[in-house]
Amino acid sequence: MTLRALLQRYVEQVSPTKRGYADEAIRIKALQRARMAGYSLANLTPEVIAAFRDERLRTVKAGAVIRDLSLLSSAINHARREWGLATENPCVLVRKPTAPPGRSRVLSAIEQERLLAALAPSGRRNPWMLPLAQLALWTAMRRGELLALRWEQFDLARRVAFLPMTKNGQPRAVPLSSNAVTLLSEMPRSADGQVFPISAQTMEAAFKRARTRAGLQDVRFHDLRHTATSEMAAKLPNVIELAAVTGHRTIQMLKRYYHPTAEALAQKLG
Repeated sequence: MTLRALLQRYVEQVSPTKRGYADEAIRIKALQRARMAGYSLANLTPEVIAAFRDERLRTVKAGAVIRDLSLLSSAINHARREWGLATENPCVLVRKPTAPPGRSRVLSAIEQERLLAALAPSGRRNPWMLPLAQLALWTAMRRGELLALRWEQFDLARRVAFLPMTKNGQPRAVPLSSNAVTLLSEMPRSADGQVFPISAQTMEAAFKRARTRAGLQDVRFHDLRHTATSEMAAKLPNVIELAAVTGHRTIQMLKRYYHPTAEALAQKLG
C-alpha cells in the first residue's frame, strides 16, 4: 500500500466522523500531492519524511508543517491500530519544527471598519461574508462553529445560540449581543436551514480578497475571534464568565486572547 492510498482510506473512513473534517480533508489532499505520497509504506522512512518537512519549510511556516506531520502520524497510527498495518510509524523519529509563538493580532476599530467595508456586498462579492464577519466579531465564535450554524440552534428571544459540538468536544451556549440579534433577525433564511450557506474554501478565498482591498495583509479570519475576545474582556473582567462565552476550557488557553493594556490595568488600580 502506498501512502497516498492509506491517506485516501483514512479520509473516507475516519475523517468524516471527526470535528474539523473540512480542514483535515483539504490538508490530506495536499499531502496526497506530495512526492512522498507515491512511496510504499515499507519505503516510507524517517529520511523521506524529513525531506518532505524540509521542502515544505521552504514554502510555508512551521505551524503548517507541524500540522502536516501530526496528521500524517495520526493516519499511520490509526492504520496500525485499526487496520492491522504491520509497519512502524516513521514520523516518531522525525524532529518537528519549533512551534511558532501564538498569534496575538487584534484589529483596531479603524481596521475593523475597513475590513467590514471591504466585505460589504457589491457586484460579485459573496453576500454572506459581511454578516459572517460581523457575527464573528460580536460572538467570538470560531470559523467552523459559524459555518456549521443552523437556524434551529438560535433562540433570539432568549438571545442565545446553542452549539451542540465545539472544537473542545463540549456543547456551548453562546450569549448574543443586541447587535447580533438584530443582524440575525434581518438575515434571509436559506431553504436548507443553514445560516451561512458557504463552504470553508469559498469563505477563505473571499476573505483574502477582502483583506487585500482593505489593505490588511496580516489579518486572518481567526483574528476576528481574537479581537472579539479581547473586546469582551473589557466587559467581562471575570475570566470564568469570559471563558463561558468563548468556549476556552483553561485559563491558560484564554490568556492567548486576553491582552489588557498596562494603561487599562493602571486605571483599575485607581
